[in-house]
Amino acid sequence: MSGDTAVVVWCPFPGRDCAKAIAEELLKERLIACANIINDVESIFEWDGNAGSAKEVVVLFKTAGSCHDQMVSRLGELHPYDTPAIVGWNCSIVHPDTASWLSSVLGQDESG
Repeated sequence: MSGDTAVVVWCPFPGRDCAKAIAEELLKERLIACANIINDVESIFEWDGNAGSAKEVVVLFKTAGSCHDQMVSRLGELHPYDTPAIVGWNCSIVHPDTASWLSSVLGQDESG
């Protein structure tokens, strides 16, 4: 990834179909290299001063540091929640083959 970092972005969705459609769009736009959809997550939260809970689907998106600002912005635009929970982490440990794959998928190869 020629000095770029790998980034994982976590985000819950109201259902699998929604999560998959948004992941497919981000992949098409080359803002992510992969999305892992994790079913049956129970979220317990406070919203508008009230405690609540909901069954959700969580997605772990894999991208590069150079894409993450645009990816997070686009995810926020596409997401159905008024205030989606979108958080990410820079990955300090990345296997070289994973880094190469991310660069290749996201169009960041040194060769072009």
